[in-house]
Amino acid sequence: MKSSSPSTVADTVFVERIRSKVKYWRESCKSSDTNKSRDEELVNSLRNIVLGNEQFRSRPCMTVDVCSERQVQLILEMVLDYSDDLLPLPIPTKSGTIHAVRIVLANSKEDKDLLERELRNLEEEESKKIRGFREVIDLISASQKPVISHNCLNDCTLIHSKFIAPLPPEIDEFVSSLCSVFPEVLDINYLMKKHGTMRKVTNIPSAISYLNNHFFAPVDLEIPDQATVKEGKIHGLTALRLSYLFMKLCSILKISPNVTESGNKHLAPELEDFTNVFHPFSTPIQDSFNGGDVGMWTNNTKKVSCEHLVFLWGFKIGITAGMLKSLLRSSHDIFSREFDVKLVDKSCAIVVFWQSGVSKRFLDILNSEEIRGDLKELVSDGMRVTSYETYNTICRLGLWEMDLAESLERALESSCCDIESNCERKSSEIHWYNDNVINLDDL
Repeated sequence: MKSSSPSTVADTVFVERIRSKVKYWRESCKSSDTNKSRDEELVNSLRNIVLGNEQFRSRPCMTVDVCSERQVQLILEMVLDYSDDLLPLPIPTKSGTIHAVRIVLANSKEDKDLLERELRNLEEEESKKIRGFREVIDLISASQKPVISHNCLNDCTLIHSKFIAPLPPEIDEFVSSLCSVFPEVLDINYLMKKHGTMRKVTNIPSAISYLNNHFFAPVDLEIPDQATVKEGKIHGLTALRLSYLFMKLCSILKISPNVTESGNKHLAPELEDFTNVFHPFSTPIQDSFNGGDVGMWTNNTKKVSCEHLVFLWGFKIGITAGMLKSLLRSSHDIFSREFDVKLVDKSCAIVVFWQSGVSKRFLDILNSEEIRGDLKELVSDGMRVTSYETYNTICRLGLWEMDLAESLERALESSCCDIESNCERKSSEIHWYNDNVINLDDL
């Protein structure tokens, strides 16, 4: 299908560059089919490595990155006009946008038609699976019963985007939309950490193992005969483990999950405070603002560059911002400069250095042999520090845990921290308030 938009000079340059690349790649693949000698095979293998040649369903392919829908359209038009044995396949991201186009080289036009039919059949099968699971979503929604999740934010955003509607830009809109389908969503991970039952665990088997090793809470688990291992896997095993974990936790906390249904009430009162918590630092949607851990400010603000901020965690729970500031001031000469400390939550704080370059110097000291004295003892006791870029990575990639400290740990452990940040100018400054507690929304 031809584009109705007139071609620009940039379009022409882009198309010719891609056409030349495709032509060279196609000729290279075609010539490799006729070469027989070992030397030529070796040369072709090296050429494929240099060109980054790939395979798609046993056929040579190449991937072309794109920056816009316009470039996608130009590549599709160019490839379809260029040859009968080339098949362009747009590669979507999780959000639905196209980030690249895969160009597959078929053996012939007939082989290309065969590949297209195979891909259409696969697409129809996936569509049937999605429609089938949508029926499950509708049945759960109609029952109005609580939904139990272990990683609530990730699970619910995936379900919302796949089966309900595209994700809205604001989390409040997302919560409202999701609650119209699932009135009560209970996050087991949040429940465990809120009650102080668990240490840091990242998956359901680890949580079950920890509970079994530290608490006596007998829970009978029955698996029907038809759910035993067949064909090498157990369907629904994760859901079964999650249910077992929930019952085990309720037993430990002496909470009865069973209630006599009256009207639309399906959940024990003790569990209602742990429902609909979709953001690690938000209150449940049905609760009013509690001002205990977060504050709202309107006066006494200063603008501070994000480069002057560091995030600090690993200190004792219950320490105040003033106590932490005094502790830091006596730990190293770097804190003889002007700085301030704000608590984000009970486990994490932000330190701002008012002189340029001091924050970077502080991070360099922590990673060098210059660290000594009281500062070295603080680090030995578990204190961790990172720059604003790590927090920016968490926000961009959604690496959220229940506590900001755990989110920062996860980001540092992840290879995602190596991804170059694309921070715009408008986000290089934040407002700094003269309070001891800072609101994450201001970051």
